[in-house]
Amino acid sequence: MGTVAISTGLQGCLSSSGSSSNDQPAAPGVAFTHGVASGDPLQDRILIWTRVSPEEGQQGPVEVSWEVAEDAEFTRLLHNGSTQTEASRDYTVKVDVLNLMPGQTYHYRFSAAGTRSPAGQMKTLPAGSIGQVRFAVLSCSNYPAGYFHVYAEAARQADLDAVVHLGDYIYEYAAGGYASEDAVALGRTLGADNNGELLTLADYRKRYALYRGDTDLQALHAAAPFIAVWDDHEVANDTWTDGAENHNDGEGDFSQRKLAALTAYFEWMPIRPANSDDVETIYRSFDFGDLVSLHMLDTRIIGRNEQLSYGNYIGAAGFDTAAFTADVTNRNRTLLGQDQLNWLEARMASSNATWQVLGQQVLMGRMLLPAELLGGLLDPANSNLVASFSELVNLKLRLQANDPTLTDAERARITTVVPYNLDAWDGYAYERELVLEMARSMDKNLVVLAGDTHNAWANNLTTAAGQSVGVEFATASVSSPGLEEYLGVPAAQIPQIEQVLTILVDQLDYLNAAQRGYMLVTFTPERAHAQWQFVDTIKSTSYQIDSARSQERVCLPGAANRNLQTPS
Repeated sequence: MGTVAISTGLQGCLSSSGSSSNDQPAAPGVAFTHGVASGDPLQDRILIWTRVSPEEGQQGPVEVSWEVAEDAEFTRLLHNGSTQTEASRDYTVKVDVLNLMPGQTYHYRFSAAGTRSPAGQMKTLPAGSIGQVRFAVLSCSNYPAGYFHVYAEAARQADLDAVVHLGDYIYEYAAGGYASEDAVALGRTLGADNNGELLTLADYRKRYALYRGDTDLQALHAAAPFIAVWDDHEVANDTWTDGAENHNDGEGDFSQRKLAALTAYFEWMPIRPANSDDVETIYRSFDFGDLVSLHMLDTRIIGRNEQLSYGNYIGAAGFDTAAFTADVTNRNRTLLGQDQLNWLEARMASSNATWQVLGQQVLMGRMLLPAELLGGLLDPANSNLVASFSELVNLKLRLQANDPTLTDAERARITTVVPYNLDAWDGYAYERELVLEMARSMDKNLVVLAGDTHNAWANNLTTAAGQSVGVEFATASVSSPGLEEYLGVPAAQIPQIEQVLTILVDQLDYLNAAQRGYMLVTFTPERAHAQWQFVDTIKSTSYQIDSARSQERVCLPGAANRNLQTPS
């Protein structure tokens, strides 16, 4: 009932429908314990995913059938077929369903050995002139840190065109590692066969299996197609092209670890590789009619140079400002790599969509703070940050008011600034300028989506010359802790910290530094609208949306309007 392509291998190799092995299928006895998912929608096709879990001791291939229908009851069946999966691909199944219509909602399900999977809902990309595109944007889900209530809430949103996941879908740490202090009490411990740091293909596969067993995550996957990209923890903390902060002596060859991690990612995620000959290439574009061109970037694996470290510039004579400035602005330092940068330029140049949207991992906005705060930020436990922040805010407000009594020394305390996060675009300043200038010179309406930090942000984006280019909307995390834990300040002082940072950082318009949540981003021809939603806790099975902390920002198209506004 229609033509399909079956995606079964690591690199999304395509074959005809039907058996992918000459072996006989395994005897009956399977379960669909990891749900279903769809992803990488195009106008005429979409990828559907599941995994079968054979009975213990069962080996060999498993025959899996699938169906796609126009209705949730599957009375108007459009396409069906079957394929086989086996242990070599961890019993995962991918089907690239073709011959679909643009902008349509479809329903899909699988069956094997007399067992039927849950059903999922998906939507193809629209064509032509359209009035609205709506994304749920999420990142950073750490299973031991707390419950995935944020996924559950996003799944309840109606009329989603896609879920944009910006990475850190899993975390590679061992039991007792990052943000796991409540895991036992919450019943969120790692399995006994997977409680070490992830190093091998089997390790990464088992960690995905744990996460995908979460019913809240399954609900979101079943509700809408994912458009996903990895960040660092899908491999190891602070990954760069040839290494990672969390890849240490005795942990083997990093390239082999990375290959294992990306192999598991492509097996377990509903994603169509951008280049079937290169497992590391994930950057790709999605065109939502004439309204949105979504360019999913890889700021982590394909082209990133190793991160700078402030510790390398601090010596007996103090901080070597000249050496640091030279390195952070080095024209040869890259985050995207030249091939990806060239691809992005070509894609933006050829797109006539109202909005050019970058789906990527790390903050692009200039997060520049007074340099004297650097020591406290590097070791906040040994510095009275709140008092320092307050003092500097008073100086900044005096500067903004053109206070004639402000001394040169006081002025310097405010104007001598450094980036606080060298893992973000601030550590790759020259290439950021290339991207921003690219959008400005093409007269594009630019919206950047970001994750990674575990906090919610809204930034105005300007070139180094101060020309407005667009805005950045950054989502909070699903469960990973944010600045509230890193700074170690009492909960009552968090609002003060948020207010202080929006004053000290020139381009920063909004910050929520302490809550877990997600973003709804809605695009129309008239505006780009971001709404941040937060849950009040991830440490209890009972929770509610903290509506008092919800926040909204909009950006209007056109060179004169590309900055953040609070909707009236």
